Amino acid sequence: MGKEVYDQFFNYLRGKILEILFVWLMNYLALAIIGLKYSIIISLFIGLAVLVPYVGAAVMFIPVALLAFFQWGISANLLYTVIAYLILHALDGYLIAPLLLSKVVKIHPVAIIISILVFGGIWGFWGLVFAIPLATLLQAVLKAWIDTAYTEEE
Repeated sequence: MGKEVYDQFFNYLRGKILEILFVWLMNYLALAIIGLKYSIIISLFIGLAVLVPYVGAAVMFIPVALLAFFQWGISANLLYTVIAYLILHALDGYLIAPLLLSKVVKIHPVAIIISILVFGGIWGFWGLVFAIPLATLLQAVLKAWIDTAYTEEE
């Protein structure tokens, strides 16, 4: 069981790094195309914000919107920036992250979303941060327990 937990943890870590890089790249491309100054730096922070599912995206919305507002004022570019940010984070939070992490840690995407909701509801911020590692740990323990039960019956 220890090896399974160890493998799952590093699979999760690898998946999270891939998600950070993907979100960083997609946001950088979108913000650079729109013409937002400092888009590479703000995109890096947006990428790192995915470490806290959903909350990180909500928190990073403020600096992105403020940066666009101070650069362009109330204009079409501000609206484009906000729309691009919202679309990219909706895609990340509801499609890319669950699919990517489900492939890496071998947990169904719906189970990932449910674990984020359950652990986030129980432990708040820290539950959101550790939801997927806790779900993979729970899966490894249950799998080892079931495998042990089947081998004892035979």
